[in-house]
Amino acid sequence: MMSDTLALLTADIPGTGGVIKTRDEDFCVEEVPLYEAGGTGSHTYGFIEKKGLSTREALNRIARALDVQSRHIGSAGLKDARAVTRQWISIEHVGPERLEKLDIPNVRVLKATRHTNKLKPGHLAGNRFTVRLRNLTMPIEQAADTARDVLAVLTKTGLPNYFGPQRFGNRNCNHLLGRAVIRNDADRFIDLFLGHPQEDLDSPATLEARRLFSEGHHQDALNAWPAQQHEHCRALRALIKSQGDTKRAFYAVDKHHKGFLVSAYQSELFNRVLTARMPSIDTLLSGDMACKHVNGACFRVEDAALEQPRCDQFEISPTGPLFGQRTARLTGPAGEIENPLLDAEELGPNEMQQMKRLGARGGRRPLRVLPRHTRVTTSEDDLGPNLELQFELDPGCYATTLVREITKTSLTE
Repeated sequence: MMSDTLALLTADIPGTGGVIKTRDEDFCVEEVPLYEAGGTGSHTYGFIEKKGLSTREALNRIARALDVQSRHIGSAGLKDARAVTRQWISIEHVGPERLEKLDIPNVRVLKATRHTNKLKPGHLAGNRFTVRLRNLTMPIEQAADTARDVLAVLTKTGLPNYFGPQRFGNRNCNHLLGRAVIRNDADRFIDLFLGHPQEDLDSPATLEARRLFSEGHHQDALNAWPAQQHEHCRALRALIKSQGDTKRAFYAVDKHHKGFLVSAYQSELFNRVLTARMPSIDTLLSGDMACKHVNGACFRVEDAALEQPRCDQFEISPTGPLFGQRTARLTGPAGEIENPLLDAEELGPNEMQQMKRLGARGGRRPLRVLPRHTRVTTSEDDLGPNLELQFELDPGCYATTLVREITKTSLTE
């Protein structure tokens, strides 16, 4: 679901307008660690700052500089490329001194220490954001007051816990590819994966490659395709070698990449359910599965009125589906909203088994999240006045969702 079609919680408050990421420094993220490194052990923990790079590219550069395989480097989360981000990484059998001496463009090692285990995805307590908004459509002080009014609502009711546009790719079709993967629909997958050129979304090289593919010139498309898009090239090679067998091309795509696309499909279904529950994301319904924020455990709500005071205190929240075999089905009034949206997908045992094979077993996700340590300030620099937002969110939550509530504009980054 496109980000600009997702329901806003603060739709009655005028938007400030504005843009983010005019320069990388306008979007800063710093991980809040789940635990402190102990100072001893065979793993080196490094706190790095990267600028204008994705986490994967930064890790690849560090791996090359240390002559290790990138899969041996652990990280707690993936961070934006168009940003300045600070995060922890771990490397086994590489001393802190070697890590601290690295000299890599756009990557700085701020500190290094030791710990006993590898850093794994999800090993963080949250992310701290500093976001600057420029080109506002109202006077700067009015924009600051507006932002504070929005944050007052979000810190009371909660921020809608949408998956952001990053989840669905710059072409906004990762979820459609994921749906094709689940259904083993090779024709649909290859058509979407390699075709449908879009001038406003594709880079010039990718646009030409997709155009050639759509015209049936598969070898020319492969020659034109950017080499760093490994999975697209792999699918094209298999298609050429098999003389047009889309199933061969489909199976050539890496399992982990397919799993990522399936997770985007789960995310899109969650966004649909969350939109259907707006704006009452702070209200429990009988039949809900509620999440305890302290530990993430879920339980079925038998008596909504009895549990609502805990929801008002932000101890618990209603949840939406990360659809899969393990996703608990809602009952009662809650089920009347959610279940028809899921049933319309007509996913049977075969599709569920395919999701399981790709790691998408299912679960629940809170419909809302509490922004913490919020602050709004104004400043001016060489590019003019700007509105600075500071806030902290739980892992897996999207800063662009909060910023969009303030700007009331579509944020594709």
